[in-house]
Amino acid sequence: ARRAAEAGVIRHSGRVVGLRRTGREAAARAGIGVEVELDDGAAIGGDWLLGCDGLHSLIRREAGLERGSNRRRFGIRRHAAVSPWADVVEVHWSAIGEAYVTPISDNEVGIAVLGPRGWSFDEAVAAFPTLARRLAGVTWTSSARGAGPLQQRVSSPVSGRVLLVGDAAGYVDALTGEGLRIGLACAHAAVQAVLTGRPQDYPSDWRSLTREYRWLTSGLVTATRVPLVRRVLVPVAARLPSVFGAAVDALAR
Repeated sequence: ARRAAEAGVIRHSGRVVGLRRTGREAAARAGIGVEVELDDGAAIGGDWLLGCDGLHSLIRREAGLERGSNRRRFGIRRHAAVSPWADVVEVHWSAIGEAYVTPISDNEVGIAVLGPRGWSFDEAVAAFPTLARRLAGVTWTSSARGAGPLQQRVSSPVSGRVLLVGDAAGYVDALTGEGLRIGLACAHAAVQAVLTGRPQDYPSDWRSLTREYRWLTSGLVTATRVPLVRRVLVPVAARLPSVFGAAVDALAR
């Protein structure tokens, strides 16, 4: 935020409720190619619009780029006041989905569960007996928050002077935890497309930056929908650590 202020970025707080694009001639006269309407009645216009508004992007929908979802996986998370028992992210596997334990501080961990819709947080954690025992009696420091469906598809990450970035540009699943890295890389590509005046380059850059993530994550989510695969995946990964490590390294690149 400080760097943005130093660069002269104008900040206006509010919720976007609409998107309006002007024709080429009108844009040339007004110096504005796209405009967003806010819930307080204000309107903000500019030459370009980067839609960075997350999983259920209004900008994506208003720009006509949304294709919907054919997978129904959801995520739910809470934070617990307990000392981390590991210094890495711990992944638990069950028939319903996956649970992730992330160290937050010396006395707090984050718990996130991915799986089908219809489970409360307590019900979801109970599906992981080892984790449930560790969390028995803990003090929760946040309420349960959920999101989904996780998969979001787009026809393209760009439409005219509107470019989608991050989760707004399409999302596969949180299974591999690649959201921030991919989002930052695509943000850089989108800014370069704007600076060079070549938005037509952004779709290919976006596909290149997200290809491995999309292929590996889609493949893993699809495969683990098969009960037998879910049962054997962790034992196989334990027996073939080099193969598992190669997949993790590919996602981390």
